[in-house]
Amino acid sequence: MSCPVIHSAAVDLNVAVLPLEWLLGTWESDEPGEGSFPSIAPFRYTETLHFSHVGQPVINFMFNAFHAESRKPLHRECGFIRIQPGTNNLAFIIAQNSGLVEIEEGELIGQQVILQSRALARTSFAKEPHVQQISRLFQLRPDGRLEQTVSMALENQPLTQHLHITYRRAS
Repeated sequence: MSCPVIHSAAVDLNVAVLPLEWLLGTWESDEPGEGSFPSIAPFRYTETLHFSHVGQPVINFMFNAFHAESRKPLHRECGFIRIQPGTNNLAFIIAQNSGLVEIEEGELIGQQVILQSRALARTSFAKEPHVQQISRLFQLRPDGRLEQTVSMALENQPLTQHLHITYRRAS
């Protein structure tokens, strides 16, 4: 089961999330992203991001990653973005198909989102070693491309860059 993409062309964007308007739409990787971590072989992947709204003070999102060569589905995430009223503080509430649920909090600075995990929960049968920390950076580059960098720490590995990818706006 995956999170539904809800399109809301007829609904005005809630003023609470207006600072994230630049993120709305569908973004597709324009070239494969790079994944690596000390405990796995490096890999390449493609990804589609959907950011939408239904007029509530949240942004809905769904991320779908695929193996670059085989197109086999890989990682999926869905959730919500909230902004603390009157601040540039925000939170991503994320459910992953791996059984991990997380809350990442951070700041919105212009067209850059900087996040750190604040809470992680997982299914009782999640694969070990368990993720202990995640940091994420989204930034809209001057060329109009969106860039994402994700770092993670495991029980036996300190915070290390795991993913890097750029996207072009598809819609």
